[in-house]
Amino acid sequence: MKKKQELCLLPVLVAACLVSIMGGSPLPSPILIGPDKAYLNSKVVFQCRSPGSPPPNTYELLKDGNHLVATSNDLQDDQSAMFFLKISVTSEGSYHCRVTAGGNMGLSGTVRLQVVIPVSGTMVTSDPDPPILYEGLRLTLTCDVTKGSHLSYTWFYNRQEVTSSPTSPLTPLLLWPVGNTLVVERVTTKHAGNYSCIAGTRMQTNSRFSSSREITVRIKVYLSVPQISFTISKEGSSYHGNVTCRSSRGTPPVTFYLFLDDKEVGSDVATESLVAWFPVAIVPGRDMGAVRCAVESDAQRLTSRPLTLVVVPVGGAPKVDVEYLYRVDSKMASARLQCLLSLGTFPFFSWSLNGSLLLHPSEGDSSHPSHALADGGRTLFLTEITLEDSGYYRCRARDSYDVTSAWVESQPVLVQVTEVATTTIEVMAIVFCCFLMLTLAGGVACVMRMLNRQRDVVASSEQRARARAAK
Repeated sequence: MKKKQELCLLPVLVAACLVSIMGGSPLPSPILIGPDKAYLNSKVVFQCRSPGSPPPNTYELLKDGNHLVATSNDLQDDQSAMFFLKISVTSEGSYHCRVTAGGNMGLSGTVRLQVVIPVSGTMVTSDPDPPILYEGLRLTLTCDVTKGSHLSYTWFYNRQEVTSSPTSPLTPLLLWPVGNTLVVERVTTKHAGNYSCIAGTRMQTNSRFSSSREITVRIKVYLSVPQISFTISKEGSSYHGNVTCRSSRGTPPVTFYLFLDDKEVGSDVATESLVAWFPVAIVPGRDMGAVRCAVESDAQRLTSRPLTLVVVPVGGAPKVDVEYLYRVDSKMASARLQCLLSLGTFPFFSWSLNGSLLLHPSEGDSSHPSHALADGGRTLFLTEITLEDSGYYRCRARDSYDVTSAWVESQPVLVQVTEVATTTIEVMAIVFCCFLMLTLAGGVACVMRMLNRQRDVVASSEQRARARAAK
């Protein structure tokens, strides 16, 4: 029995020996308070608290396991210790504190410290560089810094913040920042403008930011096929030609070239526009050759259609073509008169009513406010039809480049204004009803005639039958 009691006490003795070897019973877990982020070369404080542990206490700040950083002794029952550290590159890691009191020991939880390098030297770089590119190409902007870590980025377009919010006014531009980059897959002219970024580190206290300078993105437009035309003027007895080459879209500067019969005869650099002019020799009535122009940029070269340099003097007999225009109620509203000319490259037109001249816009205001000229005077509109507008109209033409050239004149054409110029819908309805009634009457007459014939046939048959019976 005695041996059994000794065996029961053996585990207790072993446990007591283990506690004696380990330095007594463990202390309550201490509490370590410290920052999770700190700027490089700044000073931070870690506080280790161990409530309920009697002095004297020894506090140890450990890093990444058992690497001893600092030690502090508490001899006055303060139950806490302060550790002041200057942050270096090697300060990043996991910290905990160990408290020893009366042979007993306690370990705190871990505080993870990240070393933050302050941001500086923020700038925007582009691909392509410089940021000048044609529409439809890819643009990549990057917010770079010379120093900094744990950064966040904010982008600005024309000083408006770029966000992913669907309600942002910049959403139609499809500007989606990812990290420190801003990518536009297919740029348009709407993406041209000024871009900038802000890089920074957000902390509970003392957040730091660095702004870049604005970078200007320029979007170039591809050229359209140039259009070619020419004019002629007269000075004294000499004639001068001028060829115009023009593109409707594109980005200057561009170079225009003029070719006469496939031989280059001139060039001009347009720095602020998309048009160029070239003087050429020209004689009315003579074929001076075929001209074409080309426009060239740093990405394209396009050529116009050929144009024959021939000036045909005004000639032949003009003819006036009249077209009446009507309102919804089928009443005459206006009239359009066109002067049809068989010969003439650069005609100048003039109109008259009952022998009175209707002035051309280049000669002054018309005495008839209801008259309007269009197509260089070739077309005359009677915008308001009145009885005063009725009469005989003529058109005449001459060469616009030579005020001494002879006029050719059309035959007079009568333009007569009536109250109702066309059949109204009501009249058409009446005519249709009359036609329908005549059709019905004709049908009834045919039916009656067929019935009468049938009666006559029956009566004739009866008479023949009676005659045979009498015999």
